[in-house]
Amino acid sequence: MATRRDIIRASAAVGALAAPALVRGQNLNSRLQLASIGSDNKGFSDIRAMSTHDHQRYVALCDVDTSRFRNAKKLWPDVPTYQDFRIMLDEMGDKIDAVTVSTPDHMHAYCAITAMKQGKHVYCQKPLTHNIWEAQAVKNMAKKTGVITRLGNQIHSHKYYRTAVQIVQSGAIGKVSRVHSWVGSTGHGKSGHISRPKNPPPVPETLDWDLWIGGAPMRPYGGKGVYHAFGWRDWQDFGNGAVGDFGCHILDPVYTALKINGAGNKFSANHTGMNDEVWPAQTSYSFEVPGTEHTVGDKLKISWYDGGRLPNTKGSHIPAATRLPSSGSILIGEQGTLVIPHVQAPRLYPEEKYADGYEMAADGDHYHGWIDGCLSGEQPSDGFDYGALLTETILMGNIAVRYPNEVLEWDSEAMKIPNKPEAEKWLTREYREGWDVGKLIG
Repeated sequence: MATRRDIIRASAAVGALAAPALVRGQNLNSRLQLASIGSDNKGFSDIRAMSTHDHQRYVALCDVDTSRFRNAKKLWPDVPTYQDFRIMLDEMGDKIDAVTVSTPDHMHAYCAITAMKQGKHVYCQKPLTHNIWEAQAVKNMAKKTGVITRLGNQIHSHKYYRTAVQIVQSGAIGKVSRVHSWVGSTGHGKSGHISRPKNPPPVPETLDWDLWIGGAPMRPYGGKGVYHAFGWRDWQDFGNGAVGDFGCHILDPVYTALKINGAGNKFSANHTGMNDEVWPAQTSYSFEVPGTEHTVGDKLKISWYDGGRLPNTKGSHIPAATRLPSSGSILIGEQGTLVIPHVQAPRLYPEEKYADGYEMAADGDHYHGWIDGCLSGEQPSDGFDYGALLTETILMGNIAVRYPNEVLEWDSEAMKIPNKPEAEKWLTREYREGWDVGKLIG
């Protein structure tokens, strides 16, 4: 097996691009043949949701920890399992049409690009990638291969978020002059100043730690829950903290409703303190995006808050004593203010003006929409082009966090930070040998 892995690692960076998967018959009476990369926790919830579609079947499951197939095997008991997704694609490639990528952030790009190069459609968890350069690489590979893609921010299709979009685009609150978005989470409650365990236990027999680390710098296994299987999001080498966890969810209806299609600029941040290992416990950052037909002026300021920080409602139509939801967004319009709680019904202010309520949008199924797109060949909304834009926004926020109380001028097209060039090192990373995303895309 070790020899086989060495061969796959050496060959992963070469090989011609495959054509997009020709799904059996190219119609909705066919079955999309799926494989998972990551099969428990969010991976399992993705598998479970995809499995409710009438025209799919899983043909392979992959996870670096073999103890994590338990739930997925209840749904698909006869499906072969793998620890190394590259071996799965090598052995099962002609039987796989599409893959779901539900790994820690630091492996999203390598997994997604490898699959797309083989012509597989890809559904990838948010944020799309671990760094901004990877987001552009994944977006470009999706365009180059023509596969069907979707970001795993499933609430994009939920009736509450769709209703918020509908309200804004109807003109009910007028053009928007200011946006605040926030989440109560600090990641997973460990952010701030924690350090690596000093005496980590042995790696469990079920876990391939080398595969889990992938392209990140090697470090010892930390023990259950420190990195694997859930604590990784707080650690800078693997995740992106609270904004990485929730930013692509909560900013999604803002970007969709306002039709924001340009990258932000002038990022500035502050926080409660951080070390070189983990993200801060509390963060705020602000940035500007180009104005649209739904905004006031040619620029719009958006601010993000996490870790329990909340925006000031001054200047909005919200009464001073109003209790804000624990997570959500405020869109301040010329005629009214819209509050979009996270996965709750939208609220309009002043309440007396909107006493007649609003029409609720139809619910959608994010997972089924992607499968339908794979079967029909039609790209649904929330593909990797849009996913890369959202991801760029939140990851620039995390770069600004490293330079508190400074303004970073971001030039997305040039991939430069002209007024702070030393900050550009955070746009990408040094990859461990055998896992270089740059070599992978050629």
